[in-house]
Amino acid sequence: MFRLVARDLAIDLGTANTLMYEKGKGIVLNEPSIVAVTRDGQRKRPLAFGAEAKVMLGRTPQGVEVIRPVRTGVIADFEVAKMMLSHFLHVAREQSRALVKPRVIVGVPSGITEVEDRAIRESIVEQTRDVKLIEEAMAAAIGCGLPVTEAIASLIVDVGGGTTDIAVISFLDIVYSLSVRQGGDAMDEAIINHMRRRHHLLIGEATAELIKKTIGCAHPDYDEQEMEVRGRSLTSGAPASLIVSGGEIREAIMEVVASITAAIRQALENTPPELSGDLMSTGIALAGGGALLRGLDRYIAEELQVSVAVADDPLAAVVEGAGKVLDNLEPYQGVCK
Repeated sequence: MFRLVARDLAIDLGTANTLMYEKGKGIVLNEPSIVAVTRDGQRKRPLAFGAEAKVMLGRTPQGVEVIRPVRTGVIADFEVAKMMLSHFLHVAREQSRALVKPRVIVGVPSGITEVEDRAIRESIVEQTRDVKLIEEAMAAAIGCGLPVTEAIASLIVDVGGGTTDIAVISFLDIVYSLSVRQGGDAMDEAIINHMRRRHHLLIGEATAELIKKTIGCAHPDYDEQEMEVRGRSLTSGAPASLIVSGGEIREAIMEVVASITAAIRQALENTPPELSGDLMSTGIALAGGGALLRGLDRYIAEELQVSVAVADDPLAAVVEGAGKVLDNLEPYQGVCK
């Protein structure tokens, strides 16, 4: 009987990664949101999913395409997203040996449209028996252990791959929220453009992401780090390499970091006065993969004069929060739709 009823799932359908949490068990899947496909006429046939597909980025032969079906937090390619979610759900259900379809809670960005809402539900409805949505900011706040059930303000900033979700939460209600289409992917793009403009070096998405993870930073204290970057010279067309510093990469991504900080400032300015006092003591919680950028917490703290803390496991904050709701629905009535 336990196998019949206790296999419900929480899903963080992220631009960069998809995570799944099984009720009573924890995180059972963490894979890049990427699919490699080949075309059979007008139809797309999947070749690889997740980490296996990510290895193919920029390295595929003719006729093979590597697709990110989720862009800026929402489904951009419905057909491929359906393939990916179907595969990941199958993997999760195989591990748990579930005999019935699970109920599912999916984390979504704040302010998604009805069309985007419907696309997410329809992409997994065949694999599930009930689908509920929870705003990623609320899920991240619960995952970070913020006192969302109490009448005290908490400010959560979830810096994802495609979007940054910001919310002021009090007593299980979102007092103010906004979602900006800036995140880790925008930083990668900024690095690619910088290398092209300043060094006439063409690099791919995978290299840009590696640069960001290795020496990317938002605070001058990390400027001295260096790494070798390899790509194709736009002047000679031949392979080329050069050494870049953390300071140079900080300059490249600063526009994105400043945009995120400006959005947080906007949230603070729109917080009711009674709750602003709470935020002086509770501060700002950072979650999402972007929270791992070196010095981001210090930069935001210095710019806004508010204390900033990074979640213990920023990448898993959303799915763990949705998982807590799944494990114990009673205290979180009303947070799902």
